[in-house]
Amino acid sequence: MRILVLGAAGMVGRRLVERLLADKELGGRAIAAIDAFDVVAPDFPDVPETITVTCEAGDISSAETVEGLITRQPDVIFHLAAIVSGEAEADFDKGYRINLDGTRHLLEAIRQAGEAYRPRLVFTSSIAVFGAPFEEKISDTFLSAPLTSYGTQKAISELLLADYTRKGFVDGVGIRLPTIVVRPGKPNKAASGFFSGIIREPLAGLEAILPVEDDVRHWIASPAAAVGFLVHAATMDTSTLGPRRSLNMPGLSVTVGEMIATLQEVAGDEVVGRIRREPDEPIRSMVHGWPRDFDTARASEVGFSADADFASIIRAHIADEEARQAKETGS
Repeated sequence: MRILVLGAAGMVGRRLVERLLADKELGGRAIAAIDAFDVVAPDFPDVPETITVTCEAGDISSAETVEGLITRQPDVIFHLAAIVSGEAEADFDKGYRINLDGTRHLLEAIRQAGEAYRPRLVFTSSIAVFGAPFEEKISDTFLSAPLTSYGTQKAISELLLADYTRKGFVDGVGIRLPTIVVRPGKPNKAASGFFSGIIREPLAGLEAILPVEDDVRHWIASPAAAVGFLVHAATMDTSTLGPRRSLNMPGLSVTVGEMIATLQEVAGDEVVGRIRREPDEPIRSMVHGWPRDFDTARASEVGFSADADFASIIRAHIADEEARQAKETGS
């Protein structure tokens, strides 16, 4: 089996490749090769002898580049390549070029590869495809009316995925990811980045800025859960989905105040004291237009599952950071 991961240098993309390398199989089939692609070449030092990993850098908005990746005819394609919400909102042209044109180039390259080629394509969409006013709990049938350029780009891509699947060119599954918390590493340009920052930075001994009120409620899932969604989407029986190929992924609906209270419970008062409240109206305005809670019965019925509680997400982040530091120091 050959697998293509677009966006392999990103946090979730890296974890996905590392999971595939550790498992050495996907859906009961041995993995022979992984093509890891991103705007910067990813690097995976721990590769089993039985798997060939090709790491490449390029521009997904280049049709020629994408066509070159598809000539290898991967059996499964994970499409995680995108620029994040804040950047897509700030740079209109770049958002549509990467998030929409890149997806369309990918679908067209697959279609042009011939009738005999029909890969499983897992597309990472977003809860940003929904816009206010919201129902109490948003189901898969709720109107997709995004209020950001990023959400619009994801919504259009979902429609393309469904249409190319209907025509038999791909076997597509779209997973609408919650905001992933706690993201390791440095902050990115996502408007939602502070949801991770108010946990990650205080735990690392750094100050964190909170730009919204404590009563802001949001839909989240852990990095490990996100990887689990991707793997399940790649191996599930897609006949259970029917023509609606995109699903809301399970997650946790929590307020900022609840997140901080849980951090205090897990790590103590000194850690929580590193959070500084500094209102940011542009971020506040954007966040207030995001959905807060979901009915994910459809995803649960077809086998997707997520985190038990927010405390387990924090503890998993702490364990991951300790493991990373131990690896870096050789201890």
